[in-house]
Amino acid sequence: MGSRSTPWGAYKTITDALRRRITAGEFPPGVQLPSEAALRAEYGVARNTLRRALSDLEHEGLLVTMPGRGRLAASQMDTTPPAPIFRRISADLRAAIERGELNRGDILPSEAALTAQYEVSRWTARQALIDLEAAGLIETRHGKGRFVK
Repeated sequence: MGSRSTPWGAYKTITDALRRRITAGEFPPGVQLPSEAALRAEYGVARNTLRRALSDLEHEGLLVTMPGRGRLAASQMDTTPPAPIFRRISADLRAAIERGELNRGDILPSEAALTAQYEVSRWTARQALIDLEAAGLIETRHGKGRFVK
């Protein structure tokens, strides 16, 4: 790993440039910013320099960091971080139960199926199912899967 020298205060230049790009709509609210590696290459800076700029933007409410999803542009009107993705998955399954698409005794999609459908980690899919189980909507039958109560 080579070290990269960055001019003093370069993070401020990057902070200003990214702030302009976000407020100009290049990254609309909810849109993921390029990866750290891509931004480091674009601005030609070290990781710590870029992270300081991103941290400043997060403190300003222009960015939200979502574990497993990266950094997203935040709405300038609403800087509340979006709900974790597992909550969206559990809300979708809850709605399917309430609409009668999944009835009492029906087996739910497996963790692997939810992982593929929502393009999330197995841990995220599991959290969604745990959320529904905690709400008393589903039950786990060991060795068989999860079923609607």
